[in-house]
Amino acid sequence: MGTPETSREPCPDRILDDIGGAFAMGAVGGSAFHFLKGVYNSPGGARILGGSQAVRLNAPRVGGSFAVWGGLFSAFDCTMVFVRQKEDPWNSIVAGAATGGFLSMRQGLGASARSAAFGGVLLALIEGAGIMLNRMFSAQQQMPVIIEEPGPNMPPLPGFMGQPQSMPEPASAAGSSSPDSGSGWLGGWFGGPKKESSAGTSSGSETKILESFDAPPVPSFEYK
Repeated sequence: MGTPETSREPCPDRILDDIGGAFAMGAVGGSAFHFLKGVYNSPGGARILGGSQAVRLNAPRVGGSFAVWGGLFSAFDCTMVFVRQKEDPWNSIVAGAATGGFLSMRQGLGASARSAAFGGVLLALIEGAGIMLNRMFSAQQQMPVIIEEPGPNMPPLPGFMGQPQSMPEPASAAGSSSPDSGSGWLGGWFGGPKKESSAGTSSGSETKILESFDAPPVPSFEYK
């Protein structure tokens, strides 16, 4: 984000730019002020006419005063930039003081000094407020993103920050321990060891041998 000094026009064009902006600001502000004042001071039935008449008489004068102040301020500002060869808030502060003192020079040395002090303080306040706003906006734009990490006493979350996620145990391994625990308690009562030995020799399959028997005689259909 640019500072108020670097975001302005370069010095030769800055004078005309400030003269036009100051005249427009003075004309608009003076028109609103003097229109309300003319409406308030005019008699009933002619308030709108009185307000418009006050705007025509006073708005150009106020705009011209603002244009003179803006032109002198820009001229002194460009002079300070040429002398010091750099852009900083001190140029605007000195230009404001010089403008206030120059405009009040016809009223005497005391009045010129007071106006110069007032102009310098006013420009110092304006420049200080602009610097504070620029720093606040730049700090908000450069604020880093904070990621909360688990504390030392907290267990790590599964799959968080590159840690492997714990896999559940297979059902076969969990279920294989339950028959062993049952056979250890009921093995002496219902013949558990015999069952294990037979299962070990036959490798899980049981074979039964059927007894042989003679086939029935085949009937003969020969005629005797």
